[in-house]
Amino acid sequence: MRARTLEDAEQGMEHLGAFLLLWTGVSCLPLTEGFPKCTVLQFVCANSRCVSLSSRCDAVNDCGDGSDEISCWNCTNGSFHCVASESCVSSSSVCDGRPDCADGADEQLDTCTSFSQAQPCARSEFTCTNGQCVPNSWRCDHSSDCKDGSDEEDCDHNECAVNNGGCSHTCIDLPFGFRCDCPKGMRLVQDTHCEVVDQCLDADVCDQICVHSNGSVVCDCQDGYQLTAGTGQCRATGGLAHVAVSTQEGIKMMDLSGSEERNITDKRLSPGPVSALNAHNTLYWSSPENDIIYRMSLDSGDHRPAVWLKASKGIVGLAVDWIHESLYWISTSTRALHMASLKNTKQRLLISGLSKPTAVAVQPLLGYVFWAEGGESARIERVGLDGESRFALVVSFVRNPVAISLDIPRGLLYWADSGLRSISRVLFDGQYRKTVVESNGYLDQPFGLAIFESRVYWSDQLTNSICSADKHNGTMLRVPQRLGSASPAGLVILHPLLQPADKVLSPSEIKTSSNKELLPSETKTALPDSQFTLMLTLIVILSVLLFGLVLWWQRSELCAHRSVSLLGDVTLKESQDPLLLSSLPAVHEHQTLSSNSTQ
Repeated sequence: MRARTLEDAEQGMEHLGAFLLLWTGVSCLPLTEGFPKCTVLQFVCANSRCVSLSSRCDAVNDCGDGSDEISCWNCTNGSFHCVASESCVSSSSVCDGRPDCADGADEQLDTCTSFSQAQPCARSEFTCTNGQCVPNSWRCDHSSDCKDGSDEEDCDHNECAVNNGGCSHTCIDLPFGFRCDCPKGMRLVQDTHCEVVDQCLDADVCDQICVHSNGSVVCDCQDGYQLTAGTGQCRATGGLAHVAVSTQEGIKMMDLSGSEERNITDKRLSPGPVSALNAHNTLYWSSPENDIIYRMSLDSGDHRPAVWLKASKGIVGLAVDWIHESLYWISTSTRALHMASLKNTKQRLLISGLSKPTAVAVQPLLGYVFWAEGGESARIERVGLDGESRFALVVSFVRNPVAISLDIPRGLLYWADSGLRSISRVLFDGQYRKTVVESNGYLDQPFGLAIFESRVYWSDQLTNSICSADKHNGTMLRVPQRLGSASPAGLVILHPLLQPADKVLSPSEIKTSSNKELLPSETKTALPDSQFTLMLTLIVILSVLLFGLVLWWQRSELCAHRSVSLLGDVTLKESQDPLLLSSLPAVHEHQTLSSNSTQ
């Protein structure tokens, strides 16, 4: 018995030693290396990523692995709660004909009926009896698209008689259903909407200025850029461009090739938005966790950031108005768009009552401020610098636009959608939408976005990378910089040409001048001011000479009339030419002398 006790003790000591050895090895491992330290205001994803607590259970996969949408008991507005799987799905996924919940609860009849009462169908959709929404063009097409078959009922009436069938222009009633049509020079998009055909944007080969003439396009560049021979690419002159990106390790600076990376500030904050005033070589940035907007001059040797303004928490977007020297920001805590002067920090509220603001951009030369919203009513809108004339650019086929940026020379707005994993663009008036970059492994969690020359740049927090692709078609993907454990957020490209001080074309001028088909009468070149002045002077001189000639002629006529009256008995017989009157006095004198001599 005693021997067994000793044996058990020896085995216990061996186990204890193995445990201590294992603990020593584990304690020496850098367990936190490569993983960001999440704050109390962030959710820790299963893949060790950090996302805002407001992103929890919002039906958007912010973690990249879906862990922020697991074990959800209270889903946010605009999402549906899957009870069986304890998860949330987007409202756009409910009753779409494809089950997203594990038990298919999002496609059940009672769900669709109750959901339709809160979510009416769009103007271009048909409302099924069970509340399901299907495209209007599917109505009476001999195929049941509604689960209850109501889209194939009562097909003998004219659908065009009600709301023009949802068509923006022409609705054509067919024996079964209807179709939308467009006038000449326009084309149908999204089955119901017509837009003007733009040959330059269709070709989409010019980086900046495009002129369509005789069935072909000619590219040109604005001042400060050089056109690359044989292509439509415009290269900036006046020095190299650099990109500044916000990370939890501070603000990093690098060139566009990804080399020469360096930390310009070691202030460690949760990464957030960043913007710049190129004329003053100054950066502005903030963190969603606090209410401070920081400023730092890149010309100073110590690169020491300073507190510029105490604003509000939850700042997710910054944009500098370089013309009027103002700063615009958007906040999730106030759910509003704000602005302040860079000179006196006087603040002003522009737009309030936003649902889930995500990003902001400004075009001061045209007087526009743009912002994006996610959530249930995801959209992109614009407003004047004074907060007036609000206008929606994108309201459909958008899920979570987390970043926006402007291509000023072409009058285009680009946005990155983390829900659709894509980058798209649209004109400033909401026309000519196009998806440029689609999911490529580096668009799972974008944050920052910028346009320069012929490329679009973005930061991806899932791969900790700075990426770029062709801004026209998304080809030539490059990953110039991988930041290791540093998670990138907002980014801004620094180059003087990105903030022009001169007037640029307005959207109407862009469409009617830069992107138009030239008419023969429009190809004439205007005269310089010096030539115009010379021609005007000649016209005045000729007018004076002509006036003098008219006066001289009238005086000559008057003199001739008086000479004829003095002759009295002289009669013109053989010639009626008034020019012969000048010789008549001499003839009269000769006849008088002859008469006297005869007498």
